[in-house]
Amino acid sequence: MSNENHELSITRFIDAPPATVYRVYTERTAEWWAPKPWKSRVVAQELRSGGRSSIDMEGPNGEKHPGEGVYLEVVPNEKIVFTNAFTSGWQPKTGMDSDCDFGMVAIMTFEPEGSGTRYTARVRHWNEEAKKAHEAMGFQDGWTMVAGQLAELAEAEAHAAVAA
Repeated sequence: MSNENHELSITRFIDAPPATVYRVYTERTAEWWAPKPWKSRVVAQELRSGGRSSIDMEGPNGEKHPGEGVYLEVVPNEKIVFTNAFTSGWQPKTGMDSDCDFGMVAIMTFEPEGSGTRYTARVRHWNEEAKKAHEAMGFQDGWTMVAGQLAELAEAEAHAAVAA
């Protein structure tokens, strides 16, 4: 059985070339990763297959949500795939049974579309329960908001480059 049944996704056109969107995604992550007023702190971002991904989020009331995982595939300017099922060194992550910590694989693509980029984030969950838990956390609103924050930064960079 395919996990596509357990997939959530968002997509957005960004008026900036894929290289710009990818650069902002990877180099300015802390500025857009969490839906405002939440904040992010990049602990580690080893952009290679098997590399560590560690981004902590903090809510306006001091809530903390650490995000630890491993990159599965990185194709510059095209695709980033990561999972939270492992920590660095391919150690299986334990304790993923709560409503806010479930196994998933995230696939981000940066596809050329006209003069811009079609950014798509697809998140595959192990089962229906995990998908429903992620939906209940506000996946659609949250991931749409951060895609907007990513777009705002990338579009500002792209327009500044054209004006220069």
